This record gives sequence, structure tokens and C-alpha cells, in this order.
Amino acid sequence: MTTENTVNEENNEELNEEVNTSEETGTNTSSAFEIGDTVRGTVYKIEDKFVKAHIEDSDFEGIVPISQLTNKRIERPEEIVSEEDTIEGIVIKVENEEDRKNVIFSIRKLDESNAYDSLQSAKDNDETITGTVMEVVKAGLVVDVGVRGFIPASLLSDAYIEDLDQFEGQELEVKVEDIEPEKNRVILNRKRIVEAEKTEERKKQLESLEAGSIVEGEVVRITTFGAFINLGEVDGLAHISELDYSRVEKVEDAVSIGDKVQVKILDVDPEQERISLSLKQAQASPFDSFLNAHSEGEVLEGTVKRLVDFGAFVEVASGVEGLVHVSEISHEHVATPSDVLKEGQTVSVKILSLNEDSEKVSLSIKETSDRPAREEQGKVYRDDTEDDGPTLGDVFGDRFKDLDI
Repeated sequence: MTTENTVNEENNEELNEEVNTSEETGTNTSSAFEIGDTVRGTVYKIEDKFVKAHIEDSDFEGIVPISQLTNKRIERPEEIVSEEDTIEGIVIKVENEEDRKNVIFSIRKLDESNAYDSLQSAKDNDETITGTVMEVVKAGLVVDVGVRGFIPASLLSDAYIEDLDQFEGQELEVKVEDIEPEKNRVILNRKRIVEAEKTEERKKQLESLEAGSIVEGEVVRITTFGAFINLGEVDGLAHISELDYSRVEKVEDAVSIGDKVQVKILDVDPEQERISLSLKQAQASPFDSFLNAHSEGEVLEGTVKRLVDFGAFVEVASGVEGLVHVSEISHEHVATPSDVLKEGQTVSVKILSLNEDSEKVSLSIKETSDRPAREEQGKVYRDDTEDDGPTLGDVFGDRFKDLDI
């Protein structure tokens, strides 16, 4: 064996021994780190603008700039880490020189990478996550969900919210609406959660409402056919005919938006989320008071409220109207009630009947006066002819006297 071969063998043995030693100790003495690698280290020094750490299983020193510690705004690294803390991050730069072996790494980027994975999973599975409002801007809220997410004002609630400042610093439950990691874009949705919660609350309230019960509500909307009244999580409709015992021409005459009212639940349809309500039936019926104070055959004064083809409705007490049928208006034949009566006219009426079950009152105007006596006038039949024969008057005169002609 030549001297040259002997030297080479010795060098190879030394090299193999060095490699084996490195493998046994786990020390990385080569430039094995690449940008994007994940490294772990122990903090041993904290400066104003960066943190230094011993990289595990390596003779490299790790440096984390303050901007790479977190996505939150901080003044000093001590707000995030302490000495002896174990930290982990993604390599963003490698400095492997003769007198310097450093890796610059980012805790923030690793947190963001993990957060994006978690957010994508939450979106795919329609999961609810929690975030903290970091900033209020004109168009919505900036929320920390591991990365900076954004809730547009239109996706904040199912109703318009004027004051967004009330949410600053709050923890909110949200859904992931859209995510684009490459653009650092995360759109969040709180509206869907609010809607789902209200749907569940409506379902519970609908199941708890019972027909016949009296509850309090607030008038929230008025239409030509009635008023919508909010009972908490659900709205019910009080038809115009159920607003008052007196006839209501316009809904606005009976209620106003914002009024607090007592209502009786007439019917509940949970499947259609429909509730029928009555304001008048939540109050004492004026008919009951009228029934206790008056009886059939009694004569009293009333006001003509409405004229219809078949008669006239006369108000005999507040909230109590009775019908005077066209046949009960006068002893004389009446073809059309408006021929002899006017709305607003005061008339005397006699109570013909009181129906407690239907709360109906039958009235008569003609029964308050006597039937006029018929005048009998004799008919004189004359015959001016010179004929001496019997006339029709002579023959039938006595028979015609009883005829009303």
C-alpha cells in the first residue's frame, strides 16, 4: 500500500468517525436548514427588537425579530416570551458562514400557517369558532382568529347595527365565510349564528305559547288589515277586527307603532310560524257590562253607526252595536235604510233580544212608537147621467166601502 493510500484511509476513518459522532449527539453542523423548515429552540436572551434561542439538535443560533413573534401589536418581546421558553417557528432566512451560523425564524408565520389550516377545517365542517375583536373600522370589525379576520358590517347581524364600537375587545362567535391564505384574506360571518340562535328561540317560544293565554307585546308594524305585535322572538298578527270592540276604520286609529299592549292568543301554528292575536279579547267585554245593565224590552237611545242594505247598526253603548233590521225601522215600508236614516243620527231603540253566546243585540226603532191608526174615508159615487136605470154605485157601493182604494 502506498503512502498516499494510507493517508487517504486515515482521512476517511476520521471523517466517518466525525459523522458518526454527529449522528450520535444529534448535532447539525452542516447547512441543513432551508427556508420554510420548522425549527424549535429555547430562549436564552431577550433584546428590545429580537429574541435569541438555542436551536435544538444544532449548533445554529436562532433569532426571532419582534415583528415575527406574533400578529398582535406589541411594544416589547417580553409581552410574548420569557427566557427559558421553548419556541417554534418557520425558517425565513439562513446565515451559514464561517464565523456565524444563524437561522432567522418566525413564530408568527407558523402560527398563521396552523391557523389557516384550522380555519379551512372550520369552514369545510361549518364549525363555529371564537375570535377577539382587535379593531373597529368603518366597514366592519377586524377579529383575531389566529390570523387577522374581517367581519363586514353586513355579516355582523341580521339587523342594521349603527354603533360598531360596542364590539371592541369582545369575544365573538363566528363562522368562516371565505378564506384565501395566499392573500392573507379571511372573511368571517356572525349573522348566520345570530339567525340560527333566533330560529331556535322562535321555535322554543312558539312551542310555549298557548291559545287562550294573555301576554304582553309591542306593536312593531301596521298594515291596512291589522297590526303585527312582537312577543319576544316572534311576531303575531292582530286583525283589524280584533283591535277593539268598537268598529275600527283605520288601524292607526286604534294602535301606534311602539305601543305596549295586552293581547290574547287566538291560535298558534308552529310550522308556519303564524300567531293570531286579539287586543279586544284581552280586555273585559263591553257586552258583558251591557248585558248586566240592560234587558230585553228596554228602550234606550243609540247612534246610527252604519247603514247597510238589510238594516242599520246602532251603537247603544261604548263598544256595543245592535242591528236594526230594515223591517224594524218603521211601521211603513222601507225600501232602503238610507231613505229614512243617516249615519250619526240619534234614535230611540227597543231591545228585542240579547244573545250572550254570539254577543249580538237585536233592536227595533218602530217598536218605540205606536202604529198609526188607519183613516177610513167613505167614497162617494155620483152618476150625472140622465139615465134612470141603476148605476154601478147603486149596485156595488156598499161593497166598495170596506176596500182601501
